[in-house]
Amino acid sequence: MMRKWEGGDPGVAHQKTPTCLLLTPEGAFHSFGYTARDYYHDLDPEEARDWLYFEKFKMKIHSATDLTLKTQLEAVNGKKMPALEVFAHALRFFKEHALQELRDQCPSLPEKDTVRWVLTVPAIWKQPAKQFMREAAYLAGLVSREDAEQLLIALEPEAASVYCRKLRLHQLVDLSSRAPGSGRLGERRSIDSSFRQAREQLRRSRHSRTFLVESGVGELWAEMQAGDRYVVADCGGGTVDLTVHQLEQPHGTLKELYKASGGPCGAVGVDLAFEQLLGRIFGEDFIATFKRQRPAAWVDLTIAFEARKRTAGPHRAGALNISLPFSFIDFYRKQRGHNVETALRRSSVNFVKWSSQGMLRMSCEAMNDLFQPTVSGIIQHIEALLERPEVQGVKLLFLVGGFAESAVLQHAVQAALGARGLRVVVPHDVGLTILKGAVLFGQAPGVVRVRRSPLTYGVGVLNRFVAGRHPPDKLLVRDGRRWCTDVFERFVAAEQSVALGEEVLRSYCPARPGQRRVLINLYCCAAEDARFITDPGVRKCGALSLELEPAEGGPHAADAPPSRREIRTAMQFGDTEIKVTAVDVSTNRSVRAAIDFLSN
Repeated sequence: MMRKWEGGDPGVAHQKTPTCLLLTPEGAFHSFGYTARDYYHDLDPEEARDWLYFEKFKMKIHSATDLTLKTQLEAVNGKKMPALEVFAHALRFFKEHALQELRDQCPSLPEKDTVRWVLTVPAIWKQPAKQFMREAAYLAGLVSREDAEQLLIALEPEAASVYCRKLRLHQLVDLSSRAPGSGRLGERRSIDSSFRQAREQLRRSRHSRTFLVESGVGELWAEMQAGDRYVVADCGGGTVDLTVHQLEQPHGTLKELYKASGGPCGAVGVDLAFEQLLGRIFGEDFIATFKRQRPAAWVDLTIAFEARKRTAGPHRAGALNISLPFSFIDFYRKQRGHNVETALRRSSVNFVKWSSQGMLRMSCEAMNDLFQPTVSGIIQHIEALLERPEVQGVKLLFLVGGFAESAVLQHAVQAALGARGLRVVVPHDVGLTILKGAVLFGQAPGVVRVRRSPLTYGVGVLNRFVAGRHPPDKLLVRDGRRWCTDVFERFVAAEQSVALGEEVLRSYCPARPGQRRVLINLYCCAAEDARFITDPGVRKCGALSLELEPAEGGPHAADAPPSRREIRTAMQFGDTEIKVTAVDVSTNRSVRAAIDFLSN
């Protein structure tokens, strides 16, 4: 593991660093993480206006509906910059930071071609977002396009699953074994103690194998058998990501039982709820102006809230004090003509008061209320998944990710799902589960043997027109032959099981002699039974490009009928990214093939 990150809040273990990037007024890289946050916070307010500070920007890639290489991100001061450059700055910093650590540990390590990089992304991210991360990695210099295989895109709940399946009893906490009504972290019983009780009963049981499966998570995990299935709920800063896996024997590979699901219900939602609360008290227009004109002070306020947010718990007694920066208090008085204490008295928000120490005083119930929309969203996603017929029989849920450290979330998930007979388990190092799983995935990328396609993918083609079967408005008559246009030829269907390495083969012929490039539009939809590319829900999502070398045999070959030149493509939908290769059948040579999901 890397050494602890420098900076940050006193008393908090810094195994992770926040997604904060600071660029100079000229746009050059300055710092990342706690270092960026603290430096920006300490800048003079007037000077800070010119610096480019980005925070929590990873989610912008998920929420962008028309993501391209030209998509812009807005810094705290309102200035915009290409998102690709922002991500590349961050990835370049990670690269240099990690390589320096390796040099310190192993000075003789050659850098070139010795590192396989694994970038984790939410499983619910679509193909454009995954390609965007790969493009940012190329720009950052992690790998070159020629060595593309040295960079793996790992799906976060998959990485967590790979790690969790290796855990032993003492590395897990079973939330199901809490005493009724308990929600305090200190009152959780380790699975280890459940295991010892079960083992004692096991000695008195003849049906040991049956008992092993039924007596608890510890035994299940210590001796998992083929067919055992479980859910991983990855609760991070921006998203909740759900995956369902079945363990396969004899090699312990994993099979995905249902396509990745989830949504934008991450810890950031609690921060947004706090911002909305401030808007109710002080006015949304004031909060917007303050963020724009005093960006460093706004960051200071979010730091103060983050520290209190981490202490929230379902059974905590006593109010929480949140420091307001002097800049906030002063700016409010100048803007509104009265002080913040007056604003709180006039406000309809009764559960937030002004303390005699000059702080916002928030009741525990009020703090927990800030969690509720996000926590409820997470539980709804999990419950919707458990209703699926493909997921029946699941008895075990792993709660992982940074947000899973929250006692509020743990208690709510256990309270909601425990009644279903589902055992909710949290790894001890819950915040690092995905990181460690990504390392295991990088060493054995074939561990997830079967995945489910999230969407239906295909192309538009011409088929012979069949009266009565095809709509009249799709009829095209060409050279006396009747064709049906816009037919959706499916490569893979939504929710279809696709094995790693499984190929979908198609052949394409250049339309013209001497043609150097073939470009084929790709379409996708959520439905499995779309017939035409003009059906509702079907959209163009990318393009398959084939770069052709000149036909061999001189000018006569180039003038040969185009139908005689066949390009055979092989597409793979069972990996974390959609991949394509192609071969010129006449020469058996590879053809440069790529799928672009980012161009409009």
